Amino acid sequence: MPHRRTPGVRLVRRCGHNGGMTDSLADPHLRYAAPHATDGGPRDIVILGSTGSIGTQAIDLVLRNPERFAVTALSAAGGRVDLLAEQAHRLRVRTVAVARADKAGELREALAARYGAEPLPEILAGPDAATEVARSECHTVLNGITGSIGLAPTLAALEAGRTLALANKESLIVGGPLVKAVAKPGQIIPVDSEHAALFQALLGGTRAEVRKLVVTASGGPFRGRSKAELATVTREDALAHPTWSMGPVITVNSATLVNKGLEVIEAHLLYDIPFERIEVVVHPQSYVHSMVEFTDGSTLAQATPPDMRGPSPSASAGPTGCPTPPPPSTGPRPPPGSSSRSTPTPSPPSASPGTSAPSAARPRPSSTPPTRSASTRS
Repeated sequence: MPHRRTPGVRLVRRCGHNGGMTDSLADPHLRYAAPHATDGGPRDIVILGSTGSIGTQAIDLVLRNPERFAVTALSAAGGRVDLLAEQAHRLRVRTVAVARADKAGELREALAARYGAEPLPEILAGPDAATEVARSECHTVLNGITGSIGLAPTLAALEAGRTLALANKESLIVGGPLVKAVAKPGQIIPVDSEHAALFQALLGGTRAEVRKLVVTASGGPFRGRSKAELATVTREDALAHPTWSMGPVITVNSATLVNKGLEVIEAHLLYDIPFERIEVVVHPQSYVHSMVEFTDGSTLAQATPPDMRGPSPSASAGPTGCPTPPPPSTGPRPPPGSSSRSTPTPSPPSASPGTSAPSAARPRPSSTPPTRSASTRS
């Protein structure tokens, strides 16, 4: 007798390749075997955009789980050199990359102030610096860069065979066919909160069983305002997101809902679901990030507090996951435009008296390498 489902109840199972989302860029039923094996030790990770909101929260995850992760390289644009140097020193990375070549000297000085007599990590500088570290030896590359400049590092990581934890949606928006041409099955794991939520919910069935994807939107700071009220809004108003703490570009894009349009395109490209089967629902509390409705009428929703340290473990830790910090405080938000809107680099977990805090240190290089320009490719 064939098995009958109870209406409204999903049978959650992990399907093999034939039962998965085989035409999708991101397939939760597949586990990509990265060439760089970890042999049971910490998973080597490269973080691109380390001083942004995605990068700082990913570093928080690393510092809380030093037995699971080790960062080998960092890259940033160059606007927060002191923070980049502090991150490099605390994580003991092998390589630090900065996109602005004119910031290389300032970065070296900031590193020297922290390392003292110790040898410095390798320094890469120039517009191709992030692309170079994206293809360096590691297990996973987390692409948290903002904007279409993240496409080249995305392609470099995929071509080098790295698992790609993708938060840079612009890679798909501007280069979807290029990404599809080089990505192997299961190689991309989405980090954007909505798409990470879909990734988890899609484990509950096969592609043929999916009726539609539902992406949630907070509505941003301008939700409910009239046309007349919108005529007088300011930059500070646009940056005062009611639930998420993010970088300025994505925060403004969220205020105008442009970001949600990009996320619909991203969901279409990641999961190969037609646009007419992707819906957006306004959910101001931002606890339910996405939902999947199946053909039997049931729906799986993924819910976590509005904090990017939820999606990052799913992308970085693999099927077993790892502990995440408690939900952030829901107290009053800081004034618009204040510095506290940016996520600071967290401190490592406190140690008991007489013991040392967990270390995420990497082996130190044997000598201080010169700064290398990454402005051109040979």
